[in-house]
Amino acid sequence: MMDEDAFDVLVVGGGVAGCAAAYELAKAGKSVLLIERGTFCGSKNMTGGRVYIHAFEKIWPDIEEAAPLERKVTHERVSMLSRDSAVAIDFTSTQLARSGADSYTVLRSSFDQWMAEQAEAAGAQVVCGIRVDDLIVREGRVCGVIAGDDELEARVTILADGVNSLLAEKLGYIQKPAPHQVAVGCKEIIELPSGTIEDRFQCASGEGAACLFVGDATHGRVGGGFLYTNRDSISLGVVATLSHLADGSTSVAQMMEDMKRHPVIAPLVAGGEMVEYSGHVVPEGGYGLLPKLSGDGVLVVGDAAMLCINLGYMVRGMDFAAASGEMAALTAIEAIDAGDVSEEGLAGYRRRLEDSFVLKDLETFRYFPSFMENCTRLFDGYPDMVRDIMLGMFTVDGTPTEHVKPLLKSCVSEIGMWQVFKDVRGGLKAL
Repeated sequence: MMDEDAFDVLVVGGGVAGCAAAYELAKAGKSVLLIERGTFCGSKNMTGGRVYIHAFEKIWPDIEEAAPLERKVTHERVSMLSRDSAVAIDFTSTQLARSGADSYTVLRSSFDQWMAEQAEAAGAQVVCGIRVDDLIVREGRVCGVIAGDDELEARVTILADGVNSLLAEKLGYIQKPAPHQVAVGCKEIIELPSGTIEDRFQCASGEGAACLFVGDATHGRVGGGFLYTNRDSISLGVVATLSHLADGSTSVAQMMEDMKRHPVIAPLVAGGEMVEYSGHVVPEGGYGLLPKLSGDGVLVVGDAAMLCINLGYMVRGMDFAAASGEMAALTAIEAIDAGDVSEEGLAGYRRRLEDSFVLKDLETFRYFPSFMENCTRLFDGYPDMVRDIMLGMFTVDGTPTEHVKPLLKSCVSEIGMWQVFKDVRGGLKAL
C-alpha cells in the first residue's frame, strides 16, 4: 500500500537528465523530489563540456539568454596526432551558429546548478548531499528509495544516477559493461584570459572552438583527447577505452600529462593555470549497451540508460540526456494521470525515444563502436602514415622531389593498400 505522503515522482540524480525530468514534472503540477548525492547539482558531474542546444531549448526556450553558457562553438577541428606533429581537418562556418543547430561549451558546476534552480522555481524539491542506497520494491514494483535511515515513497521513480547506476543494476536492468564498452576519462580546467583564447583559436568574442585529437593523445590506444574553449578557461581532457588500458603501461593521468606537453597542444594552454581536475567513466557501447528502460514504477534516463555516442569526430550525450529526461517526465505524467504506473503504463517512454532523434541516432551508428574498437590502426598506424605523407609533400630540402603517387604508395605500404581500403570501407559503412 502506497504511503499517503508519497511523492508523485522521485528523481535520483541531479545531472542533465534528472534536472530536465524534475523541471517538466514540477511544471505539470506533480509533486517531485530530486535527490542528488553531491553537495550541489553539478558538484561531481563531469563531461567534456559541450551541449547541442536543440534538446535544451525544447525544455527551456530562453536558455541561450538565461543559462550560464560559455561560448558558442563556431570552429571545429579534428586532428590526428603523431608523436611530433598533427594533421587536422579544420572547419569554421557561421552556419555552425545557426539557431536550432548551434552548440555551446559549458561548465557543469554552474550549468547543472542553473537547471536545478529552474526545477525548484517550477515547484520541485531538490535535496543534495544525500546518497540513495537502495530501492523500495514491493511485489516487483519500484515504490521509492531508501536513503540512509529514510524510506521515501513515490508512484514513479526515475533513475538518473549516471553510468555506474547501481540501482538499475540491482533491478537487473543492466549488467556491468564489458571493458571495451566503457572508457575512462580525465579533464582539467585551465584558466586563460578570454582575449588569449580568442587569439589562439581565431574566434570572435563569445565564440569558441571544439577540438578532438586521435592518436598520440592516448599513446596509440583506442580513445582520444578533447579541448573546448570556455569564456575564461579551456577544458582539456583525454578518454581511453578501459580494455585498452588493461596492460597498465600508461595510465589516463599520464596520457593527460603527456598530451599537455605535445608540441601542438602545449602552445594552446601555455601560461594557463589548472584550477579543476576530474575523472569519469564514459559509456561507449552505443545502441548495443542499452539497458531495459522502464519497469513497474521506474524509468531509466541519461547516462544510466547508456545514452551516449562517440563518432570520433563528434561526441554526444547531454542532448540525449536532456531529451530522455523530458520524455520520461511526460510519460510519468500520463501514467500517473491514467492511474497506471505499471511497466505497460510506462512503455510510452521507449516509444517516445524510438520516435525521436535519441534512439534513431544511436541505431544509425550502432556499428561504429565495434569498428572503432577493432580498427586500432586509427590510433596507432594512420597518424604516422598521414604525417609521413604530409612531410613528403611539404618538405623542401634540396633533394629531388618525387611524384605524389609513389610517395603515397611508399607511405601506405607499411599498413598495406588493401588494408587501408578495407578500413575506409568499414568506417564508411559504420558511419
